[in-house]
Amino acid sequence: MSVHASSPDPSSVSSRRAVLRASGLAGLVIAGTAAASGSAQAAPARAGDVLRLDTVAELRELNTRPLATGTQILLAGHTRPGDGGGMALRWDPESTAAHNNGTVIAPKNAKTGRWHQLHTGTLDFRTFGHFDAKTPADAALDAMIADKSVHRIEAHTDLLFTKRHLFSRSHIELDFGGNLIRTEGIEKNTHDNPFGAVLSFRGTLTDTTVEHALSGKVIELTDTFPVPDAKAFEVGQWWAVQVAPVEGGGRDERELQKLVEITEIVDATHIRIGYLNGWELAAGRTLTWTRVEPVRDAHVRNMVFEGAGRDEYTGSHPVSYEYAVGCDVSGIHATGSFWPVIMRRWCTRFRTEDCSLKNPPTVEYGGAGYLTQQIYCLYGRVADCTTSNVRHLNDLTASAYCTVVNCHGDGDDAGGNPFTTHGQYEHDLLFDGNSGLMDIANSGAQWGISAKRITVRRHVCSWFTANTKITDLTLEDITVIARPTFDQAGTLTVNADGAQVRGCTAKTFAVAQRSARSGRPTTISDCSFEPPAGAVLVQTPVTATVHFVRCTFKGVDGAILRGAGPVHFTDCTVIGAENAAPLSVGSADLRIDGGHYDNTGIELSAVRDQRITLTGGARLTGGNKARALLGRAAGPGKVTWDINGIAGAASGADTAHIRIADGTNHYAASGSRFTGGTLHLAPDALASALHTGCVEDGTKRTAMPANGPSVRTDGNLVL
Repeated sequence: MSVHASSPDPSSVSSRRAVLRASGLAGLVIAGTAAASGSAQAAPARAGDVLRLDTVAELRELNTRPLATGTQILLAGHTRPGDGGGMALRWDPESTAAHNNGTVIAPKNAKTGRWHQLHTGTLDFRTFGHFDAKTPADAALDAMIADKSVHRIEAHTDLLFTKRHLFSRSHIELDFGGNLIRTEGIEKNTHDNPFGAVLSFRGTLTDTTVEHALSGKVIELTDTFPVPDAKAFEVGQWWAVQVAPVEGGGRDERELQKLVEITEIVDATHIRIGYLNGWELAAGRTLTWTRVEPVRDAHVRNMVFEGAGRDEYTGSHPVSYEYAVGCDVSGIHATGSFWPVIMRRWCTRFRTEDCSLKNPPTVEYGGAGYLTQQIYCLYGRVADCTTSNVRHLNDLTASAYCTVVNCHGDGDDAGGNPFTTHGQYEHDLLFDGNSGLMDIANSGAQWGISAKRITVRRHVCSWFTANTKITDLTLEDITVIARPTFDQAGTLTVNADGAQVRGCTAKTFAVAQRSARSGRPTTISDCSFEPPAGAVLVQTPVTATVHFVRCTFKGVDGAILRGAGPVHFTDCTVIGAENAAPLSVGSADLRIDGGHYDNTGIELSAVRDQRITLTGGARLTGGNKARALLGRAAGPGKVTWDINGIAGAASGADTAHIRIADGTNHYAASGSRFTGGTLHLAPDALASALHTGCVEDGTKRTAMPANGPSVRTDGNLVL
């Protein structure tokens, strides 16, 4: 008796139905001991016959001797009918494929002949008998990945993995359906190996390499590179290219390390790649190209991951990619992952979205406790991710043209920075709408502490430092709010190398300088700061011009502008604390154009020759601890004073608008109004003086030089 896929003979329909009703199975199925012993007999089935059984166990007991090649069977479930593990299979009597309890089912005690699962490219762990996290699903995963006809793997239940899987498979999607993935008892990892993930995808490095010294300079933002012989390359190939370390620099200090596609053979000695180089490379620098067969389009989605283990060997993490193109991750929510939840190196064109990590085993071990890290990566997007109590939410190392959007990290009191870069020549990165501590290019000299064209917008945090060799940093609408459990100073620090800081708020702001690569000015505009007493606003190494425009400084008390570089204030408001010390200025060139300076004042340090220019209707009002709104210390430097069109209003009769009593000074003031207070211009301290065209309203002259060849103090209106 047999069941055919085609229309049955009407004369046999009633008898066949009777057999099916009696057995509950297809006509060839003989359950129980007889089938197990192989003693059951049935008429041979024809190709195309479709049988029905309840479980895989029954299928393995089936007497297959009468079956024709191509006989098909439908299982109602894997372990029991309706358990979700149902599937269709096809009989191949010649097959000797290894039994895997899912895509290949071997009859018991059969050397040849196998049932092969029929599918449309989508497979399910339930068809391998996995319905919970009680037994490891590693073998099932390996079997499905190894099947090149499979393009999608689904999980509909919790699962347990105890192996670290390394795949080179492309064009595959693993969707765990939001179920729990457990890893207790997972095999040990090797030392310092963040790529020993449960799911690790790695492209293949070939033995084809090209190494050569550059015959000429490679300019910034070029996609055309010289090579010894362009015939070694083909359009569409992928190559890992890197430059030798910077001479005298750190061990990993390289301006170029990327996985790139060959897009054009330009001529016999030039190729074009799919990447605009971010850093100039000098003639003589050595490039090494290695051809890669990358993993492509291998995606992992939707799992709740529960890490196991407390150290680099026993700890577990979900996903890693190396030499991969277009591999996305989404919907992974991890707890206790040791290494980064999503680890990438030598990757391009990828998305990491809607992922999270909380409470990793450590935030102290280097490289551990991250949500995601990208090393030597291009064209990535990290979006809509969150972390709690981690080391880093996102780390971009030696990466370019990546964006981080709407990501938020909390629980960072231990000093973990949700947002960071290593400083290994990152460039053209955008952070938009995020929250959490931020630290750019600050991992140490090993990587070079360099970055370029980093833009951060609409960011909220309690600490933000970007004071290493960061060129052309752009900050917009950054809010740094002091937090007593971490940084009570609420610090925002930038490098004076083309920094543009706009619309930002912080308690403590500081300008440092570690590099001078940019052609654009360092400008801080429309910002608000409230520095603690004695805060250093411009640090000692700063030689670049720092320009503050329409900024507000509140509660200022003895703030210090220590660097020698020019400092300009345009239309700024500086409000001092009660009985505050004046600003201490070491800049060689201080320019104040407009604005209001109340209860603060300025004292030049005179540690070097200095020039101070006040103009544009700047107002200096109130008083300070030094009892002088403008003054100088007794340093060795010569000071040149240019004062024009300002308005001073001293709050106390003993407060000087200008006090010059020490050192060598050249003084000129005109067109200004002084109300109350005093003017103290000591003759012995003035090499030259011009004080004319001013209005002195109730102002007492406590010292003033007599007119002479180098002095003119007449022509003023004294009220």
